[in-house]
Amino acid sequence: MKINTLRRLFFIGCLFYYGIVCCQSKGMVFIEGSRYIPLYGRDSIVVEVKDFEIDIFPVTNAEFLKFIALNPQWQKSKVKKLFAEENYLNNWLNDHDLKSGVNLKSPVTYVSWFAAKAYCECMGKRLPTIDEWEYVAMADKELRDARVKKSYNQQILAWYETPKTYNNLIGENSKNIWGVYDLHGLVWEWTLDFNSVLISGESRKDVDKDSNLFCGSAAIGATDLMNYAAFMRYAFRGSIKARYAIKNLGFRCVKDVN
Repeated sequence: MKINTLRRLFFIGCLFYYGIVCCQSKGMVFIEGSRYIPLYGRDSIVVEVKDFEIDIFPVTNAEFLKFIALNPQWQKSKVKKLFAEENYLNNWLNDHDLKSGVNLKSPVTYVSWFAAKAYCECMGKRLPTIDEWEYVAMADKELRDARVKKSYNQQILAWYETPKTYNNLIGENSKNIWGVYDLHGLVWEWTLDFNSVLISGESRKDVDKDSNLFCGSAAIGATDLMNYAAFMRYAFRGSIKARYAIKNLGFRCVKDVN
């Protein structure tokens, strides 16, 4: 078959891929948007999520190491305090090396929202919105919306009780129906608008200890009060600030589909 014919076939394949006029980006999967009701904080309002692409895996230590080599302003010793607290890259030995026992293929953690946002923008991407992240994360291996399944929520809650999962390698958990790994079971993840959902009542005092970040004093506005797995995520997001760097908080990027 001639090269020009192969090129035409490839182009046609891209046109029909999920019905959009683009090809899937490397290391990402296409997410077909839809309308859905979030489990917390939206007062049962239907939210529309447009088509987008999302990273298959969370960003790793190895990938972030490459990023800061090209963007030294985000290195451990050079980052401005305005953009990251003292814990920033706390599990790194210095600007170029990880501490003993920290794996390059583990998700990068101890990164602030500012650093995560800068990384995604450097890659021509962005952080996912809460709605985008929750939309993809509500899927399991079989269903796009598995929230009604008892086993789905039990699995997430079991992860919350498992210590030090942030030390695990990416891709060890099963992928969901979209082909995305580790949305649950590895680390919490930054979102672009992480603090946009307000929890009724004062959820925490202004302290920096990890143990005080989970507090959820009220669940008013939840569309399903029994879904504690979802409530914990929203309570956590509502308890943090953009410069925080937390041991079990990482991120992944998304990309708009034109």
